Amino acid sequence: MSSLSDILFFRDAADLDLGLFERRCAWRSFEQGQTILDFEEASTDVYFLLSGDVRVQLRTPGGKELILADLRAGEFFGELSAIDGTSRSANVTALTRAAICIVAEPLFREILAASPALSARMMQLLARRVRELNNRLLEHTVLDIRHSLYAELLRLSAPRPGMAPARVISPPPFHHELASRIGCRREQVTRELGAMQRDGLLARTRGALILPDPDGIRTRIGRAMQQAE
Repeated sequence: MSSLSDILFFRDAADLDLGLFERRCAWRSFEQGQTILDFEEASTDVYFLLSGDVRVQLRTPGGKELILADLRAGEFFGELSAIDGTSRSANVTALTRAAICIVAEPLFREILAASPALSARMMQLLARRVRELNNRLLEHTVLDIRHSLYAELLRLSAPRPGMAPARVISPPPFHHELASRIGCRREQVTRELGAMQRDGLLARTRGALILPDPDGIRTRIGRAMQQAE
């Protein structure tokens, strides 16, 4: 069994003896492709990701799926159902083999009530997620597909030592996955990625997409936002 102190959310919680709660948690492994949570599931547990990657997807009434986020070790999900008691609003699937600490809703509430520091941390994280969703809603409302793709590629990218100011997306996402992230067709993503290469905004290697001029991409997004006002 791992320790709660190994989980980023609980780290440095000086006002709480985590050992009092660890044995009441469940520690599970999920295989690649395994469903961890499904739409409208009635469970209210909170899931803390110790290792591996998972994907959070939303599903429309017509069955279309939208990729909301890919989560990595140190992140968590399921807290909304633990807070409001409603059924799951998203599907979560393991992208790789994942180790997860599962905290039941009553225990989760008990921990937050016992630790003002963790309660404040939770509120800050929820506020950050609301702001991120607001930004994505704004992009979806005012940006065309090209600039929505620009914004999504920036979100997926990360700096790499020795390559500044370029940012890297590795491994490169499939075109249909990018389409599911921004709500368009795969063919539209393929066309826009080709245009980005021709404009010098994107380079491809065998294992990555490279954004050589992220500031230039941000400038284009900013201009598109201003033109939409």
